[in-house]
This record gives sequence, structure tokens and C-alpha cells, in this order.
Amino acid sequence: MSDLEGKVAVITGGSSGIGLATARRFVREGAHVFITGRRQAELDKARAEIDGKVTTVQGDVTSLADLDRLYAAVKAETGVVDIVVANAGFIEHAQIFDLSEAHYDKTLDINMKGVVFTVQKALPLMTRGGSIVVVSSIVNVKGIPAHGTYTAAKAGVRALVRVWARELSGRGIRVNALSPGATETPIIRGQFDSDEAADAARGMFASMTPMGRLGRPEEIAAGAYFLASDESSFVTGIDLPIDGGLAQV
Repeated sequence: MSDLEGKVAVITGGSSGIGLATARRFVREGAHVFITGRRQAELDKARAEIDGKVTTVQGDVTSLADLDRLYAAVKAETGVVDIVVANAGFIEHAQIFDLSEAHYDKTLDINMKGVVFTVQKALPLMTRGGSIVVVSSIVNVKGIPAHGTYTAAKAGVRALVRVWARELSGRGIRVNALSPGATETPIIRGQFDSDEAADAARGMFASMTPMGRLGRPEEIAAGAYFLASDESSFVTGIDLPIDGGLAQV
């Protein structure tokens, strides 16, 4: 029996990429998973692809009302939360010379505000301890041009993990960050104006990565499972990079 048997997990940004792969892994390991995202059609597709206990709740992590509705649905169906994976993210390129207030606000709202309140609003339902996994990025230790605001947000949530690990330890809640490197997900294509530009970026990141390729969402999900499960029962406050060595060597 998996140690996620009977556990309840909430995954934001769970309809594609790393979030979807993590939902699949958690369900396979016995958890009841709630996934949320902004697009109902993608949520419906994800639910059809996952064989097991999965509930979808449409919503935007930047909306506190939507987060309240998410956790109201969780409370009504299961009454508890054991695992939170704050995965929803957004990236848009902008150098300091030309970034706009709208870019800044959207980047921080999704990648920082969304994480903060996803975690805060889960806490009343985490009555039997549990694990919180915040998806950061290896950019939190890199200086990649045109990624300044995104880097600040990802470094910020990594810093919050240290604080939350101390604040929540008395409640039996572990808090860790998970930092992917370049990973083959739809977010890559979304950063560029054409397939050709996206392919060039994939090639560039693969060449920069010591293992010579991009990561797969399932490989990041394996890290999320480790941090969510009792396999990491003596682990809290860390940042786990899964990046093929990109930020390590």
C-alpha cells in the first residue's frame, strides 16, 4: 500500500505539464486529488485522462474568492487536506529596460501571491499534519536575462518556504520547495511567438544541461511525490532541484 493511500491532495495548475503529471502520480499512489486551473476545458481533459479519484475545480490562484471556493469544495467532499502542491505559474520575458507594470503585476500575482494564499487557505483543513510543496525554479539561483521578475518571484517563494517550515512545524506540516530545470511542458511554447523560436530555446537549454536534454514532467512529479510522501518524513525547508545538473555544475 502506498503511503498516499487515503490522503487528500490539492494541486494548482494541475491540468497540464508538471501539475498534471503530479496529479497522475498521486492518484496512482492512492490519493484523492483536487486539481484547479483557469480553463475548464483543460480541466475536463485532465480529468478524463486520470484514472482514479480526481476532482476538478475551475479557478484562478490570484483570486482569493476562487481559492475560497476551491477549499470549500475540498471541505464538502473530503473534510481535510494532507498535501498541497502550489504549482500554478506564469512566465513572460522582459528585460529591465522594457518591463511594464502589467508584466510585473501579473508575474508576481501568479507566482507569489497565488502561492501565498494557496498555502494560507489550505491550513484550516490540514488538521492531521501533512506536506506542502511549493514549485519554485532553478532560476532562483541563476541570472538569466529577461527573467528578472520571474526570478524574483521564484526566489521569493523559496525564501518563504524557509519561514513556513518553522512556522508550521508545530502543526506537523512539512514545507519544501521543488525547483525544476528546463522541462518539456507547454509553458515553453507559451514564452515564444513561434514553434521555431520555442524549438531553438529547447535546443539551447538542452545544450546547457549536463545531462544533454530537457526534463520530463514525470521526473519532476517523482520529486513532488518524494516531498509529499513519508519517504521524506525528516525533510523540511529544503529546495530540491530536479534539473539535469543545469544549476548544479
